[in-house]
Amino acid sequence: MRIIAGQWRGRPLAAPPGQATRPTSDRVRESLFSMLVSRLGSFEELAVADLFAGTGALGLEALSRGAAYCTFVEKDRAALDALRGNLARLGAIDRADVRASDALHPVGGPWHLVFLDPPYDSGLGQQAVANLVARGALAPGALLSLETGRRESVEIAGLGKETERVLGKAKLTLLRAPA
Repeated sequence: MRIIAGQWRGRPLAAPPGQATRPTSDRVRESLFSMLVSRLGSFEELAVADLFAGTGALGLEALSRGAAYCTFVEKDRAALDALRGNLARLGAIDRADVRASDALHPVGGPWHLVFLDPPYDSGLGQQAVANLVARGALAPGALLSLETGRRESVEIAGLGKETERVLGKAKLTLLRAPA
């Protein structure tokens, strides 16, 4: 697993051993960031959140492309160790806020871009998004990327669905907060 583009392009990322963490595949990340670039143009100065962060691959990709900072939220100890190691190896600690907590109730914001990659078929991503909307943690016009299992339905009150793409076992849904 490597950073796809930006200042850290090609740099490897560590993942914890075992099956507890399911990093987003390079193919899915490439598709996701292609969709984001076409909508955002630039990542410069964006406030980003990576919920259910795991190794931090999504937030690190955004930082590599110029995001101002990223809040990473993860509760698994092994994933947190891998995430902190990845931040240190890339020299990104000063642009990151790592929170060892539950992604359903993240503290911070408002965020311009939010990545959510919960366990498939759990419904946790939709709960987390609904909580973000309810507490006003999204900047006007914010984009949210929710990765779910291919058969999961995604509908969130208060957010518009920009697009949905099925890539193997994964489905990416881009949601937009009202401007």
